[in-house]
Amino acid sequence: MASKGWFNLEAAGGVIPETQFFEGDSAFKFLGLTRTQRLYGFIGCLVLGFVLSLLGSIFLFLGSLVSFAFLYGLGTVISLIGTGFLIGFAKQLKLMFKPVRVAATIIFLGSIALIFVGAFVIRSDVLCIIFVIIEYLAYAWYTLSYIPYARSAVLRVVGLSG
Repeated sequence: MASKGWFNLEAAGGVIPETQFFEGDSAFKFLGLTRTQRLYGFIGCLVLGFVLSLLGSIFLFLGSLVSFAFLYGLGTVISLIGTGFLIGFAKQLKLMFKPVRVAATIIFLGSIALIFVGAFVIRSDVLCIIFVIIEYLAYAWYTLSYIPYARSAVLRVVGLSG
């Protein structure tokens, strides 16, 4: 029987009970991190990732594509690692590539790579901004997949659903 809650970690397959939210990853057993330490790890990564991404964005508008790509990309990856502290890295990867969110995951990760391509290979700030927008949209769609009916509600709001 699936438990009820706001966060739909299994999407169509039912919700992971809250007691399992912090359990599972052998990396945490090996490191001996408590739930509180894992929560601090999540918050720390989230804040650090946000600050690095924000700094990177400032560099983009100052015209330094290399600094932008490095800081923004690093910030995004650190923020993503932070989520692993909550549910475990193996479980995070498994959930990311479930059929309900695999497209959003691939677009999200691909856009991170394309930001580097836009900055280092093509050297186009306009393309970097486009890839950042695509990344945010993919991440939003990915995140909405964890909240029951959120994607349907968004589609109705923007008029794409009947």
